[in-house]
Amino acid sequence: MIRSKKLVGLRDLKHGFFNSSGGQSKKIYKSLNCGPGSSDKKTDIKKNLQIVRKKISNKAKNIFLVKQFHSNKFIYIDQKYKNKNKPKADAIITNQRYLPIAVLTADCAPILIYDNKIKMIAAIHAGWKGAYKGIINNVIKFMIKKGCNLENITAVVGPSISLKNYEVKEDFKKKFIKKDKKNLIFFKNKKNKLYFNLTGFIYKSLKAIKVKHVDVLNIDTFDIKNKFFSARRALKLKHNDYGRNISIIMLN
Repeated sequence: MIRSKKLVGLRDLKHGFFNSSGGQSKKIYKSLNCGPGSSDKKTDIKKNLQIVRKKISNKAKNIFLVKQFHSNKFIYIDQKYKNKNKPKADAIITNQRYLPIAVLTADCAPILIYDNKIKMIAAIHAGWKGAYKGIINNVIKFMIKKGCNLENITAVVGPSISLKNYEVKEDFKKKFIKKDKKNLIFFKNKKNKLYFNLTGFIYKSLKAIKVKHVDVLNIDTFDIKNKFFSARRALKLKHNDYGRNISIIMLN
């Protein structure tokens, strides 16, 4: 489990970015695969989620997950929330204690957010689509609407694919440039190949909203040495599926 220096040690908060180590799954899912959307054994995924829950806190309720679909949609969980079905969204916001909220990634960026005065947290799944569609902006704006203040918000961008391993096509670049010509700085040409800086784009998005405290962990999920699941690496190795990393946050 990897933690942010900006969040670690806070008494009223637990968080962690988990890689593939320390679980029950076998073969290509070895071993802490937390993705119900994968073809891994459901019993092993459930065991892995319980391992994560216990590492976060013995008081933690079951981990709240959503059906992620690369959108700019979020869900807010307060005392009145009663939806028993897993909702479709790519971010979760809550002010409830002992409710661990989490997102699953395998190259996309997980973002954990905390307001230390209002005591509100969020977990965001930000692939290029969600980031491009403004999911970060949507989440922060809602938190402010609920009483949070930009001065008190800390955002941590967790492990995701690095610039040097995120190869994209020219039409991908054109899409971003059409939205804002300044986005050109997030693209790099090397040996006739084009690469995109996802974490750089996310950092810029957070700073554009004027989030004061931002921590970017800069851990590459594609690099096998870091022991994270990676969709792109699985494709390169010709695997027919891949595991999911979990990033989690909870109010004590």
